[in-house]
Amino acid sequence: MEKQKVKSEFLEWLKAIAFGVILVWGMQYFLFTPILVQGASMMPSFEDGDRIVVNKIGPKITDYDRFDIVVFNVKEDTNYIKRIIGLPGDHIAYEDDTLYINGKKYDEPYLEEYKKALVDSGSLTEDFTLEEKLGETVVPDGYLFVMGDNRRYSLDSREPSLGFVSMDKVLGTVSMRFYPFENFGLIQ
Repeated sequence: MEKQKVKSEFLEWLKAIAFGVILVWGMQYFLFTPILVQGASMMPSFEDGDRIVVNKIGPKITDYDRFDIVVFNVKEDTNYIKRIIGLPGDHIAYEDDTLYINGKKYDEPYLEEYKKALVDSGSLTEDFTLEEKLGETVVPDGYLFVMGDNRRYSLDSREPSLGFVSMDKVLGTVSMRFYPFENFGLIQ
Protein backbone atom coordinates (compact mmCIF):
# COMPACT_ATOMS: atom_id res chain seq x y z
CA MET A 1 0.00 0.00 0.00
CA GLU A 2 2.89 2.37 0.83
CA LYS A 3 4.37 1.83 -2.64
CA GLN A 4 1.04 2.79 -4.25
CA LYS A 5 0.91 6.01 -2.16
CA VAL A 6 4.45 7.03 -3.18
CA LYS A 7 3.67 6.34 -6.84
CA SER A 8 0.46 8.37 -6.62
CA GLU A 9 2.24 11.29 -4.92
CA PHE A 10 5.01 11.17 -7.53
CA LEU A 11 2.44 11.34 -10.34
CA GLU A 12 0.73 14.34 -8.69
CA TRP A 13 4.06 16.17 -8.44
CA LEU A 14 4.88 15.31 -12.03
CA LYS A 15 1.51 16.67 -13.19
CA ALA A 16 2.00 19.89 -11.19
CA ILE A 17 5.50 20.43 -12.59
CA ALA A 18 4.35 19.71 -16.15
CA PHE A 19 1.43 22.12 -15.73
CA GLY A 20 3.79 24.80 -14.39
CA VAL A 21 6.20 24.38 -17.30
CA ILE A 22 3.37 24.55 -19.85
CA LEU A 23 1.91 27.61 -18.11
CA VAL A 24 5.24 29.45 -18.08
CA TRP A 25 5.97 28.51 -21.71
CA GLY A 26 2.47 29.61 -22.76
CA MET A 27 2.78 32.95 -20.98
CA GLN A 28 6.19 33.57 -22.55
CA TYR A 29 5.12 32.51 -26.02
CA PHE A 30 1.71 34.20 -26.12
CA LEU A 31 1.68 37.01 -23.52
CA PHE A 32 5.06 38.24 -22.28
CA THR A 33 8.64 37.50 -23.24
CA PRO A 34 11.96 38.62 -21.77
CA ILE A 35 14.37 40.39 -24.14
CA LEU A 36 18.00 41.46 -23.72
CA VAL A 37 18.74 44.98 -25.00
CA GLN A 38 21.82 44.89 -27.20
CA GLY A 39 23.52 48.07 -28.34
CA ALA A 40 23.22 51.75 -27.51
CA SER A 41 20.50 52.90 -29.94
CA MET A 42 17.93 53.51 -27.17
CA MET A 43 20.20 55.29 -24.66
CA PRO A 44 19.47 56.94 -22.27
CA SER A 45 16.09 55.18 -22.02
CA PHE A 46 17.66 51.70 -22.20
CA GLU A 47 21.30 50.72 -21.84
CA ASP A 48 23.15 47.85 -23.48
CA GLY A 49 22.53 44.79 -21.28
CA ASP A 50 19.19 45.92 -19.82
CA ARG A 51 16.62 43.16 -19.59
CA ILE A 52 13.05 44.04 -20.48
CA VAL A 53 9.67 42.36 -20.75
CA VAL A 54 7.76 42.66 -24.01
CA ASN A 55 3.96 42.65 -23.77
CA LYS A 56 2.82 40.60 -26.77
CA ILE A 57 -0.92 40.67 -26.05
CA GLY A 58 -1.50 44.42 -25.47
CA PRO A 59 -1.07 45.51 -29.09
CA LYS A 60 -3.41 42.74 -30.24
CA ILE A 61 -6.16 44.23 -28.04
CA THR A 62 -5.50 47.96 -28.55
CA ASP A 63 -3.74 50.04 -31.17
CA TYR A 64 -0.15 51.18 -30.98
CA ASP A 65 0.33 54.68 -29.61
CA ARG A 66 2.81 57.28 -30.71
CA PHE A 67 5.97 57.10 -28.56
CA ASP A 68 5.34 53.48 -27.47
CA ILE A 69 8.58 51.52 -27.31
CA VAL A 70 8.36 48.37 -29.41
CA VAL A 71 10.47 45.35 -30.19
CA PHE A 72 10.27 44.08 -33.76
CA ASN A 73 11.84 41.32 -35.79
CA VAL A 74 14.36 42.33 -38.44
CA LYS A 75 15.79 38.92 -39.34
CA GLU A 76 15.10 35.43 -38.06
CA ASP A 77 17.38 35.85 -35.05
CA THR A 78 17.56 39.67 -34.81
CA ASN A 79 15.16 41.97 -32.98
CA TYR A 80 15.39 45.76 -32.61
CA ILE A 81 13.99 47.99 -29.89
CA LYS A 82 12.83 51.45 -31.01
CA ARG A 83 10.28 54.16 -30.25
CA ILE A 84 7.23 54.69 -32.48
CA ILE A 85 7.40 58.20 -33.94
CA GLY A 86 4.98 57.89 -36.85
CA LEU A 87 1.72 55.99 -37.23
CA PRO A 88 0.00 55.19 -40.55
CA GLY A 89 -0.98 58.39 -42.33
CA ASP A 90 1.50 60.60 -40.42
CA HIS A 91 3.87 63.01 -42.15
CA ILE A 92 7.15 63.20 -40.19
CA ALA A 93 9.69 66.01 -40.28
CA TYR A 94 12.50 67.28 -38.05
CA GLU A 95 13.66 70.86 -38.10
CA ASP A 96 16.10 72.46 -35.65
CA ASP A 97 16.04 69.32 -33.44
CA THR A 98 12.24 69.53 -33.16
CA LEU A 99 9.77 66.84 -34.21
CA TYR A 100 6.81 67.82 -36.40
CA ILE A 101 4.04 65.32 -37.09
CA ASN A 102 1.47 66.44 -39.64
CA GLY A 103 2.82 69.98 -39.21
CA LYS A 104 2.29 70.01 -35.43
CA LYS A 105 5.25 70.40 -33.05
CA TYR A 106 5.76 67.54 -30.54
CA ASP A 107 7.88 67.56 -27.39
CA GLU A 108 10.11 64.58 -26.73
CA PRO A 109 10.92 64.72 -22.99
CA TYR A 110 12.77 61.38 -23.14
CA LEU A 111 15.49 63.15 -25.22
CA GLU A 112 16.11 66.11 -22.91
CA GLU A 113 19.06 64.46 -21.13
CA TYR A 114 20.87 63.97 -24.45
CA LYS A 115 19.98 67.41 -25.80
CA LYS A 116 21.42 69.12 -22.71
CA ALA A 117 24.69 67.22 -23.15
CA LEU A 118 24.95 68.42 -26.78
CA VAL A 119 24.53 72.14 -26.15
CA ASP A 120 27.70 73.14 -28.04
CA SER A 121 28.01 70.28 -30.50
CA GLY A 122 25.00 70.53 -32.80
CA SER A 123 21.64 68.85 -32.82
CA LEU A 124 20.71 65.37 -31.65
CA THR A 125 18.41 64.72 -34.62
CA GLU A 126 19.35 66.08 -38.02
CA ASP A 127 16.78 67.89 -40.14
CA PHE A 128 14.83 65.61 -42.48
CA THR A 129 11.44 64.80 -43.96
CA LEU A 130 9.95 61.46 -44.96
CA GLU A 131 10.23 62.48 -48.59
CA GLU A 132 13.99 63.02 -48.25
CA LYS A 133 14.67 59.81 -46.35
CA LEU A 134 12.21 57.28 -47.77
CA GLY A 135 10.54 58.93 -50.76
CA GLU A 136 7.08 58.81 -49.17
CA THR A 137 4.88 61.69 -47.99
CA VAL A 138 3.21 59.73 -45.15
CA VAL A 139 3.69 56.49 -43.23
CA PRO A 140 1.90 53.76 -45.24
CA ASP A 141 -1.03 51.78 -43.84
CA GLY A 142 0.13 48.78 -41.81
CA TYR A 143 3.52 50.31 -41.07
CA LEU A 144 5.28 52.36 -38.37
CA PHE A 145 8.07 54.93 -38.49
CA VAL A 146 10.43 54.16 -35.59
CA MET A 147 13.55 55.81 -34.19
CA GLY A 148 16.05 55.05 -31.47
CA ASP A 149 16.41 57.60 -28.66
CA ASN A 150 20.17 57.77 -29.29
CA ARG A 151 19.48 59.55 -32.57
CA ARG A 152 23.08 59.97 -33.71
CA TYR A 153 23.85 56.25 -33.35
CA SER A 154 20.64 54.45 -34.22
CA LEU A 155 19.83 52.34 -37.25
CA ASP A 156 16.13 53.10 -37.58
CA SER A 157 13.42 54.08 -40.07
CA ARG A 158 15.49 57.00 -41.35
CA GLU A 159 17.71 54.48 -43.12
CA PRO A 160 16.27 53.03 -46.34
CA SER A 161 17.84 49.66 -45.43
CA LEU A 162 15.35 49.43 -42.53
CA GLY A 163 12.67 51.94 -43.57
CA PHE A 164 9.11 51.64 -42.36
CA VAL A 165 8.45 48.72 -40.01
CA SER A 166 5.55 46.42 -40.82
CA MET A 167 3.16 46.01 -37.90
CA ASP A 168 3.27 42.28 -38.65
CA LYS A 169 6.95 42.26 -37.57
CA VAL A 170 6.29 43.90 -34.17
CA LEU A 171 6.60 41.41 -31.30
CA GLY A 172 5.01 43.80 -28.80
CA THR A 173 5.46 46.85 -26.61
CA VAL A 174 8.01 47.16 -23.83
CA SER A 175 6.12 47.01 -20.56
CA MET A 176 8.79 46.52 -17.88
CA ARG A 177 12.52 46.57 -17.17
CA PHE A 178 13.59 43.89 -14.71
CA TYR A 179 17.38 44.26 -14.84
CA PRO A 180 19.45 46.03 -13.65
CA PHE A 181 17.53 45.83 -10.39
CA GLU A 182 18.04 49.51 -9.51
CA ASN A 183 16.05 50.41 -12.67
CA PHE A 184 13.37 47.77 -12.12
CA GLY A 185 9.88 49.01 -12.97
CA LEU A 186 7.05 49.45 -15.40
CA ILE A 187 7.61 51.47 -18.57
CA GLN A 188 5.10 54.25 -19.15
